[in-house]
Amino acid sequence: MKTINPLETKNWNDMVLETGCYSFFHSANWARTLHESYGFNPVYFMAQEKQRVTALLPVMEIRSFLSGNRGVSLPFSDYCELIGRGEPLRGVVQEAIGYGKSAGWKYVELRGDSSMFAGNPCFCFHYLHTTDISEGPEKTYAALRDSTKRNIKKAVKEGVTVTRGTSPLALSEFCRLNSITRRQHGIPPQPQAFFERLHENVIAQGMGRVYLAYHGGTCIAGAVFVHFGDRALYKYGASDPSYQHLRGNNLVMWEAMRSYSEEGFSSFSFGRTEPGNEGLRQFKNGWGSREETVNYYRFNLQREVFETDSGSAGAGCTRIMARLPIPVLETIGKYLYRHVG
Repeated sequence: MKTINPLETKNWNDMVLETGCYSFFHSANWARTLHESYGFNPVYFMAQEKQRVTALLPVMEIRSFLSGNRGVSLPFSDYCELIGRGEPLRGVVQEAIGYGKSAGWKYVELRGDSSMFAGNPCFCFHYLHTTDISEGPEKTYAALRDSTKRNIKKAVKEGVTVTRGTSPLALSEFCRLNSITRRQHGIPPQPQAFFERLHENVIAQGMGRVYLAYHGGTCIAGAVFVHFGDRALYKYGASDPSYQHLRGNNLVMWEAMRSYSEEGFSSFSFGRTEPGNEGLRQFKNGWGSREETVNYYRFNLQREVFETDSGSAGAGCTRIMARLPIPVLETIGKYLYRHVG
């Protein structure tokens, strides 16, 4: 058992890919983005046998005077399954608990399921949706819900076009839409510095792309997709609500799925959906996806118990933020995100 920093480890991505149990969130590129954007410290717990990874628990150490010190696997990540099983996995989890106690963490949060947690309460859960795109675009399209196909055709009929890019300019256009969408939901947008690091460490390294939908020369919707190995992931989406009737989001999603399928990727993940967001859940169910749940576990290191979510008073805060000007929300996001991962 050892602690390891993926940013200082040669061939980290190859080591993770060899396990076959990977996701984009296990990559060194994502670790570097989180570290450089928010100052989180990567402390990954790993077991090896003959240079082969037998167990892995990625953790980012968050030290905050506002929200306390803790270990999260991993912040701002939809899921991050523990790699391994049996004794090696139990060993890395115990190593993380011991490390966290000595470092003064309040808790360790794990965003993924494992049989070793069976019988313990989860802190919260989310829905995950994943579509098999390994058999090519035609079969992928055939599996879509009829209403999803109609929305794609409507966007094309209305003259919506989609571009694919990797430039800072393309990402900047997405960020403009992202600020609009986040305000609509009463959430501050991520800091500009985060998207700059995402571009530098992920998109510019050939592990991400930006799709933008245009109508009459106006950018009306967009999304950021990332990929690792043969698995693609829809990470961020945004749109101008004034053009929602044109179904630009549907065309963006399909163009990304089609491209990844043509390029030989095996799966396309839609990321997580909160249980209360039934509209988004139904949207993702329309893409021939398999729905499953992922549990988040939070182990309190002082009391040595698994915590459950007691709810929050966030609804009032969300209503207030939805009324704030976008520049104010962007300033809040600039300082807030490093404390809430």
